[in-house]
Amino acid sequence: MSRPTGRVLTLLELLQSGGTRTVAELADRLGVEGRTVRRYVDHLIDLDVPVESVRGRYGGYRLAPGHRLPPLMLGEDEALAVLLGLLAGPRAGLAPAERTAGETAAAKIRRVLPRHLAGRLDTLLDALSFTGRPSAATDRPGGAAPPDTGALLTLADAVRHRRPVSLRYTDRNGRPSERTLHPYGIVAHAGRWYVTGADAGIGEDRTLRLDRVTDARALPGSFDAPAGPDPAERVLSTLAAADYRHEVTLRIHGTPEGIRRHLPESVATLEETGPGPGRATETESETATATETETETDADRAAGRWLRVELRAERLDWLPPVLAAIDRPFVIERPEELRTLVTALADRLASHARRA
Repeated sequence: MSRPTGRVLTLLELLQSGGTRTVAELADRLGVEGRTVRRYVDHLIDLDVPVESVRGRYGGYRLAPGHRLPPLMLGEDEALAVLLGLLAGPRAGLAPAERTAGETAAAKIRRVLPRHLAGRLDTLLDALSFTGRPSAATDRPGGAAPPDTGALLTLADAVRHRRPVSLRYTDRNGRPSERTLHPYGIVAHAGRWYVTGADAGIGEDRTLRLDRVTDARALPGSFDAPAGPDPAERVLSTLAAADYRHEVTLRIHGTPEGIRRHLPESVATLEETGPGPGRATETESETATATETETETDADRAAGRWLRVELRAERLDWLPPVLAAIDRPFVIERPEELRTLVTALADRLASHARRA
């Protein structure tokens, strides 16, 4: 939610609490100037919220007498999804003010939850852990779908009571399968959700992406939890050993901030490297792309430094547009296939630009 939109909603909540609120009071609560409060009031009026202006020494704004907005109606899965997102916020690197806002909003919603629904949320939170670390391996930035809430709750209950579950799962190649899993825990890592446990069919531990689970059913029986690493450590170990199709190494001349806007920590690692292509070896100069310069100008140096960028991915087709958006000199060290894709994109763009 954008900051102005959030403040307009906060203004509405303040007015709904009753009474007349002065402009000075509202400005102080919202952290804005008086004229901004008046603009926010105009936004509410445009949305058909009946805000009245009260003149006089104790004037200000109030809602029309007897007016209340209808209550927010959420289904069980919707309420749990919203609450989980709010409660997960403090573990996702949010700023302190955003963490406080998330916790406050979660407390308000939780107070009106039916008891059984609050219990399901507690079960899920008990089964959930966070790695607190970014991932350098990805299919495509931001490409992960949210997990199915029903499957998430079923797995959380199975983790708590040590019950096996039957899963319908689709692997990275699109092959569907049915598996019996003894789940150890649910882990949130780098914007994705995972379940880790023992695959009863093959007798080995597995880490599965929850957005690829389409159905989960509890089975009779129970299992003993193994000793050893906790679920978050198991997920990190599995991802570190995963065999991704492409390992990409680039050198980009720019600032960490500029590169991170397009390749965040969850996608790539950055480290400072040596001199640019102008001072590189002959082999390195031969691999430089057409976008790089032979020597660094003063303007180049002011714009940043040479940084080594490494990532792993299943596909490469999303990377050329990202490199074009970064718009800084770069060298492709590996793989050769990426160089071909970048050249093809450059040729297409040049062809389009030459059209009358």
